[in-house]
Amino acid sequence: MVDRNQLCKACDGSGLLADDENWQYSCTVCGGDGIFTSGERPEPDHLFQVDENNRTLE
Repeated sequence: MVDRNQLCKACDGSGLLADDENWQYSCTVCGGDGIFTSGERPEPDHLFQVDENNRTLE
């Protein structure tokens, strides 16, 4: 069981985020694992590409 204090606040531990059209994508804060520990950087390791509607491209 994961410590509740280590759950990612951006995705509530699910590892997924959704845009306003309900398109789901991996959480960019925790990297998609749902866990964000103290000392971990919230910025992604690399820049991600977006389309003209600002949706992430995978």
